[in-house]
Amino acid sequence: MRRIVPTLLACALVSALGLSLTPPPAGASATGAAANTPAAVNGRLKVCGVKLCNQHGEPVQLRGMSSHGLQWYSQCLTDGSLDALAHDWNADVLRISLYVQEGGYETDPRGFTDRVHRLIEMATARGMYALVDWHQLTPGDPNHNLERAETFFTEIARRHRGRTNLLYDIANEPNGVGWSRIKSYAERLIPAIRAHDPDTPILVGTHGWSSLGVSDGRDERDVLDNPVRADNIMYTFHFYAASHGQEYLSALDRASDRIPVFVTEFGTQEASGDGPDDFGRAQQYLDLMARKKISWVNWNYSDDHRSGAVFEPGTCGSGGPWAGTASLKPAGIGIRDRIRTPDDFPTD
Repeated sequence: MRRIVPTLLACALVSALGLSLTPPPAGASATGAAANTPAAVNGRLKVCGVKLCNQHGEPVQLRGMSSHGLQWYSQCLTDGSLDALAHDWNADVLRISLYVQEGGYETDPRGFTDRVHRLIEMATARGMYALVDWHQLTPGDPNHNLERAETFFTEIARRHRGRTNLLYDIANEPNGVGWSRIKSYAERLIPAIRAHDPDTPILVGTHGWSSLGVSDGRDERDVLDNPVRADNIMYTFHFYAASHGQEYLSALDRASDRIPVFVTEFGTQEASGDGPDDFGRAQQYLDLMARKKISWVNWNYSDDHRSGAVFEPGTCGSGGPWAGTASLKPAGIGIRDRIRTPDDFPTD
């Protein structure tokens, strides 16, 4: 189903309605308007078998962008830039990347939590899904941040539990630990979320920087043999096309036949998010994900100097231009073109 871009008047009305921090009642529309947006068409998502399904019980593929760290690039997430992401790029989902360390959440829990509330509102007003990313990275054991995660996700789930356009990503890239440690973390954190929000899908990071263990010399069998004991969850996979070749692509292909997988981060560059683009390898991944309806989010919607940031340096500070391709790097042009292709959102 191809989305119809709302009129300017409707956009202004939706933006105005999105300013309130009061969640809609349970079961309410994610946007309250704009019936042809991704969140309105698909409603509350649910894991069905190995797929992500919409309110009609049909498998869907979401496609969108991740922010960079909120402590560095909040200036790239404005009304204008998110209007462009929703209505020029036609994105289905915004990943809100909340770093825990590196000058992030732990330095100002109240301030960063409020930023995430605001960005959920902004994504909601534009009919996009809001994927709340607990971007733990260093240290790599998610249990280091368990108490912080419980505090943060409890507040997010309590305030936004009535929304139908949320996803929770509870551990960005676990590393330096085996799968059993990550599973233990998930099984302690998930009940804290479920106490307030029993219905929103929860995404669980995998070992080896969310590579299903491939970056640690392991593979998806660790997860298959010892899955998280919880319902309505998915497992995350990350790749960078210039660094991660056939071994990673094959792992994603195999795993997605057995467990629900969401690619919550990828780039066409090297694993550093920088360096030359490998568009050929990236296309192989994109084709696989399209064929199997694996949802994905690209890294990242900022003007960082690295090649993986879609905007040229200085774009965010100067306020755009956001729409079109004039301010985009090659990776940005490519990913925008892919996101803009028609969605397939079955409704019956």
